[in-house]
Amino acid sequence: MSSSHTDASRSSLVKAILITGFIAGTLDIVAACVNVYITSGTDAVIVLQYIASVFLGKESYAMGLVSALLGLTVHYAISYGWTSLFFLLYPKSKFLSGNKVAVGLLYGLFVWLVMNLVILKLIGLDKGSFNLLQATIGCGILMFCIGLPIAWGANTYYNHR
Repeated sequence: MSSSHTDASRSSLVKAILITGFIAGTLDIVAACVNVYITSGTDAVIVLQYIASVFLGKESYAMGLVSALLGLTVHYAISYGWTSLFFLLYPKSKFLSGNKVAVGLLYGLFVWLVMNLVILKLIGLDKGSFNLLQATIGCGILMFCIGLPIAWGANTYYNHR
C-alpha cells in the first residue's frame, strides 16, 4: 500500500470520526439539556458549567459563558473519545459489525455504565442518590444519541471504503 493511499485512508478515517463524534455529541448535549430543563428548569449554561466544574470547581458557576464553553469543549472531547474508541475497535470485532441498531444501543448502555459507575465517581461528580427515572432517561439518551449515531457512522465508514 502506498504512503499516499495510507494518508488518504487515515484522513478519511479522521474525517468520519470528526463528523460522527460531532453528530453524537450534539444530539447528546441537546437531549441532556432538554431533559434537565424539563425536569428542573435548569438552563443549558448551568449544565455546561456543571461539566466544567470538574476542572474549575464551584467557581465554574460564577464564570458565565467562559466556563460554559469549557464545559462544551469537555463534552465534545468525551464524545470524540467514545467515537474514536468504537471506530478503532470496529474492524477488530465481528460483534461490532453486527446489527448496527442493537450494537449501537448496547454501546450506548456501555457508555452510560462506564460514565456513571466509573468515570463520574473517579472525577468527583457522583450524582448522589440513585434515581431510577433519571438513570433510565440518561441511559436512553446515551443509547439513542451516542450509541446509535456512532454505530451508524462506523458502519457507514467501514462498509463504504
